[in-house]
Amino acid sequence: MISESAARRSGYWLIVVVLAMLAGLPLAVWLDISDLSGNTLRRQARDMSSLISSIRSYYSANVVGRVLAAHASGATAGTVVSHNYRNIPGAIPLPATLSLELGGVIKEQQANITYRFVSDLPFKSRASHGLDDFERQALAALRTNPQQTLNDLTRVGLTDTLRFITPVVMGQACVACHNSHPESPKTDWKVGDVRGIQEVIIRQPYASNVFAFKYLLCYFLFVAIIGLSFILLQRQQARAIHNANQDLEAANEFLASVSLKISRYLSPQIYKSIFSGQKDVVVHTERKRLTIFFSDIKDFTATTERLQPEALTEMLNEYLTEMSNIALAHGGTVDKFIGDAMLVFFGDPETKGPEEDAKACLRMAVDMQRRLGELKDRWRRNGTEEPFVVRMGINSGYCNVGNFGSSDRMDYTIIGAEANLAARLQSIAQGGEIVISYETYALVNEIVDAHPLPPITMKGIQREIVPYAVDGLTLGADHKSRVLSEHLAGLDLHLDMSRVEPADRLRVRTALKEAIAALDEALPESARSRQDTGPV
Repeated sequence: MISESAARRSGYWLIVVVLAMLAGLPLAVWLDISDLSGNTLRRQARDMSSLISSIRSYYSANVVGRVLAAHASGATAGTVVSHNYRNIPGAIPLPATLSLELGGVIKEQQANITYRFVSDLPFKSRASHGLDDFERQALAALRTNPQQTLNDLTRVGLTDTLRFITPVVMGQACVACHNSHPESPKTDWKVGDVRGIQEVIIRQPYASNVFAFKYLLCYFLFVAIIGLSFILLQRQQARAIHNANQDLEAANEFLASVSLKISRYLSPQIYKSIFSGQKDVVVHTERKRLTIFFSDIKDFTATTERLQPEALTEMLNEYLTEMSNIALAHGGTVDKFIGDAMLVFFGDPETKGPEEDAKACLRMAVDMQRRLGELKDRWRRNGTEEPFVVRMGINSGYCNVGNFGSSDRMDYTIIGAEANLAARLQSIAQGGEIVISYETYALVNEIVDAHPLPPITMKGIQREIVPYAVDGLTLGADHKSRVLSEHLAGLDLHLDMSRVEPADRLRVRTALKEAIAALDEALPESARSRQDTGPV
């Protein structure tokens, strides 16, 4: 559901996005111009350098080369090749001199272009060339790999400056001349060596190219108009959405109320799995190993006769609420309430394994008896002479669990002889007693003190069943800390040694002695003489 404030925030964000797009337009155009300017300068410098190199190569091979070849064949008269050709009648320039003069001519025609033909090994009679750091680094790099070209683009204000450097490679004629010339600083040149660099420097202001993007600017202007139109339309729709959202809010409140009411009829685990989509509401069951708990209030019919209906209802609801909270705290799935009886199972829809499920169930039962003792004490203070006495049975085994029923009405529950056995174990338990099956005892024997009861048989189960009455829980590997629990009519005992402070142990011992003494006084004289109570 989209709230009014959310719709308003969406409109504001849309305005911000459109304005940001408009503000970013000059920057985008500026970046495009910068990139276009750099690419144009590189292409122009590359063409210029290639043109001069081609002219120099042609001049070297077809002009200077022919003259030098004539001299080599014995002709002493004729054209002279010299860097100082202006002072020699009929002389022609060296290829390097020609390149330098071509660069000068180009600079006169194009004031923004500079041409340099330099080397760190000039002839001895000539002035050394001033090389900056970029030129020295480029010369060193080209002597390592003469196949590359190097460039450096710098920007000052609105002007780009590109320096484009290519190698000056020694040809056959150049090698012969330099190795034989008396002023050459190096006489072991080979064909392909890099003697120097040829550099083209071009400066160009790139802001003047802004109108090259007139179509892009028109496009963004069109997009801005569309965006603003959309914002106006969105503002109109926001009012309609506000009215629709009010209806949705009312519908959602109604659904939330219904959902909350439905949750009261389902176990929280089942409710959560259904509403989160983890389980489908279809008739489907599966067989799982569960630990089943069944409890019942002993002599509940007689209790109802002693209590007023209002008091009975209040006590029963409080009892079932407290027991359900304990079951949920231990991870149990509350299946159903059958009058005063309660069915809880462990192992579905969530499980920690058969052993941990069984231990959690047993701890739950002990906590229920402890909490029931606290409730009974309060009920007695409120005027109820004989509060509830609860029997409990626990069994572990395989059951069918899932949705039973029809497509119109179904119930999430368990079915099987093992569930019936838990109810039977509860029925043979004394008031305030917890009776478990051998299957459960085998899973929890590390934490329980229990004694076997006479075997029983049950319809639907072929084997003889050995029940175990729980005497208490043991805590720790040494089994020295125990939890003793006994709840009968007139007796509510829950002794957790791990929670009794050392300073209170003498008081507990005294209270137990007084209780034994009171029991001894109530026994007939003949039974008292036969009983050996021993020290507590």
